[in-house]
Amino acid sequence: MVLVAQAAFAQEIKLDSTEQKASYIIGRNIAGEVANPNVPFDIDALVAGFRDGLTGADSKLTDEQAQAAITQFQALAQAKMQKMAEEDAAKGQEFLAENAKKEGVKTTKSGLEYKIEKAGTGATPKLTDTVVCHYEGKLIDGTVFDSSYKRGEPAEFPVNRVIAGWTEALQLMKVGAKWKLYIPSDLAYGPQGNRSIPPNSVLIFDIELLGIK
Repeated sequence: MVLVAQAAFAQEIKLDSTEQKASYIIGRNIAGEVANPNVPFDIDALVAGFRDGLTGADSKLTDEQAQAAITQFQALAQAKMQKMAEEDAAKGQEFLAENAKKEGVKTTKSGLEYKIEKAGTGATPKLTDTVVCHYEGKLIDGTVFDSSYKRGEPAEFPVNRVIAGWTEALQLMKVGAKWKLYIPSDLAYGPQGNRSIPPNSVLIFDIELLGIK
């Protein structure tokens, strides 16, 4: 969760009773639902609004003021996200262009780039198969956004139910192989991104194909 403005009234709270603990974790969960690194909430004002809403206190803004503020805020957030998406797209294209020149990196017709770190000797998955893999996913700045290694167990999923870059790569691999994938955004999450992946992000994956089920 990324909230730009820091709370001026931050203080220690007691988390002794079940009610206190439950209230705290519910608050965290709600924050997790609304938090967005591209939306600079003012934490003091956010908490004040949350408290007023819970206690039934009158709003400090009229309906007209509230609507105007939300409309303007959404426009600013959208403009910021659009600018960041365009910058990320340019960075991704530059990264892939340079990466394709590196020794051992191959590029498919779709634009998927990969490097074979360990050749497999087993069977190759079909589109309708379910595979067992260990993997770690990173952004081009090195930020890890997902890792089966950290969870301590491999993942299982249908070949045809993952991002396009994975679906393509898995059908080229053999069981026992370990590849590094460099996936263009249009073969990943595209301009939409998701909560942990910014729009237009190139993704880097280390994948071990452990088995086919």
